[in-house]
Amino acid sequence: MKIQSLWIAGILCLIAWSCSQKISGPKGADGSFELGEYDVAIAGYEKMLEDNPNDPAINFKIAESFRLSNRIKQATGFYETAFENGYASDSGRFYYAFALKAREQYDDARETLSSLAGDTENVLLANLARSEIDNLNKIQAMPPESYYEIFSMGPINTAAAEYSPMVLNDEIYFTSNRHDTKLYKTTGTPFTDIYKAKLNGDQIDETSVELLGDLINLPGINEGTIAFTRDGNTVVFARGNDGSKKGTKEVNLYISRYRNGEWGEPELLALNDPNSWDSAPAFNRDGRTLYFASNRPGGLGGVDLYAATLDGNGRFSNARNLGNTINTPGNDMFPYVDDDGRLFFASNGHPGFGGLDLLVAVRKDGKTTVENLGSPINSSEDDFGLIYTTRTKGYFTSNRDGGQGDDDIYGFIDHSPTRKIINYVLAGRTLTPDSITQANVVLDQVTVKLMDSEDNVLAETSSDQNGGFEFQVDGETDYLIIGEKPDYFTTRTTFSTVGESIPPEQLVEEITTKNFQTELVMDRIILEKAIVVENIYYGYDSANIRSDAAVELDKLVRFLKDNPEIKIELGSHTDSRGGDEYNRDLSQRRAESAVSYIISQGIDKNRIRARGYGETQPIAANDNPDGSDNPEGRQKNRRTEIKVFEYNKDTGKMEELEELRSQPEGEE
Repeated sequence: MKIQSLWIAGILCLIAWSCSQKISGPKGADGSFELGEYDVAIAGYEKMLEDNPNDPAINFKIAESFRLSNRIKQATGFYETAFENGYASDSGRFYYAFALKAREQYDDARETLSSLAGDTENVLLANLARSEIDNLNKIQAMPPESYYEIFSMGPINTAAAEYSPMVLNDEIYFTSNRHDTKLYKTTGTPFTDIYKAKLNGDQIDETSVELLGDLINLPGINEGTIAFTRDGNTVVFARGNDGSKKGTKEVNLYISRYRNGEWGEPELLALNDPNSWDSAPAFNRDGRTLYFASNRPGGLGGVDLYAATLDGNGRFSNARNLGNTINTPGNDMFPYVDDDGRLFFASNGHPGFGGLDLLVAVRKDGKTTVENLGSPINSSEDDFGLIYTTRTKGYFTSNRDGGQGDDDIYGFIDHSPTRKIINYVLAGRTLTPDSITQANVVLDQVTVKLMDSEDNVLAETSSDQNGGFEFQVDGETDYLIIGEKPDYFTTRTTFSTVGESIPPEQLVEEITTKNFQTELVMDRIILEKAIVVENIYYGYDSANIRSDAAVELDKLVRFLKDNPEIKIELGSHTDSRGGDEYNRDLSQRRAESAVSYIISQGIDKNRIRARGYGETQPIAANDNPDGSDNPEGRQKNRRTEIKVFEYNKDTGKMEELEELRSQPEGEE
């Protein structure tokens, strides 16, 4: 990754050997090395090795050339030869450990770092070595493979570098040095520009690749990563220098806004540090926070992540360091924030497999945790620049083996169960018994409320002409469904998704919908029409409320609270055992006992009255035709009923109900 090499060279000069150090040999090789033309330098040094293959200084310079051109794996053997033949460089030993790590020789890397930490006089380097030892120790605890499936984006990639994708409005933007023929003298590679291409679904149309205009791309200047706000009206991108004295001193962030049908001239952001590398911008979901990477003074390592929010003047300023949970003594860069607020970034300071690894930071319950995304999305090379385009799909960048050349753009599918969406949908119908057949028929225009177990309204709708209604519900949750319609009893039923959730590991599709069905049957309010209340039982010759009867009476209390416009009579009935007077007295005492219980639960005493009917209104035969006892008939006769004797909805409704009162039961 060529942008990375810009600041690596600077950091190397700070903690390692002198940048002005020279060795004997042809000026061409040294000159190319000093100019960052590492391929040319390597060719010159290798020619010099023909006479002395074990020359320590030349081997070291070749190793450094490979490292600084982002080919640290190829540096390993040259570091080894240099050190075996007496070359002394503590910083070289440090980077040699990273070369071993890139080859996944973790034990050898740990041994090298342990030796360095124990005998170097460079305190900063010793601390960095110990930190990396700790990282190496954590590699074995990392999951060997993640839920990510990856694939190359094919023809969009070239032998040049393509990196840091960004998607907006069915177009993908990316940075590349594919076309520029002028070389950037610091790295010996072409200048980078920003391109875009059309997306056909998840696929990039390589035939549509085009260079952004000169508002963004300037000749002889490196343009880096780009970020848009969600509405596409603000863009921030990185722009570097041309290596000349006339150019800007460092890489900086520029902003442009789309107004009155055109883009404004890009301006330097106030948050830039003029003497530091500021790049890799990313917006949060609402576009009011800008994340970026910088190696400015005061950070925790080489490159740190920062955030700046819009101030009262509409400017991004007062950048803040994201702290030591995210930033490390190494390099932390290429931030991206998804719709769930997760911060993805690349780092070689956190535990990882080799070069830059992709990680995610999640804040929950006031605590931030950082996790490595694991293999295969991470490799022993540089993996960075991740974005999501849906909840489970996106793109990232890697220079891993098997690519087209330098950095390549890869696609991924996140099969993690937590990323797949489960929609739980409750579909219901509102019904009412037909007045003649008593079969349930459609009742439309019912106000239906979805409520939690504490009677808080979560959602409200009205049933359609077919009685249909629908709610989005959550898994593992208990609900109440309430139906309300003038002239009908307000009715409630329970519904639960507890135990009905789909285990995340069983999800296959990106979006899965599980449907639930329910019915809400609502009775019309008809004055003096008897309604049997089930399961209210008393002990023999007793009017005391049993515990099982209390449960049913509590439902009646709830019914009266749901229907405050009605007044009811609670009637108690007996079978024919015992005398008429005895049964009438017993039923009256039972009715009064039930009414007293209901009043004790907060119901106004004027809304309910008790009446004992004894055995005067049987609904089944107490005896069989042959004179024998009929237990089933007697059980039916021992019942509790309620009747609405007053309905105070409004006068018009009362008159209508009075007419219904005069009709025979079963007619309307």
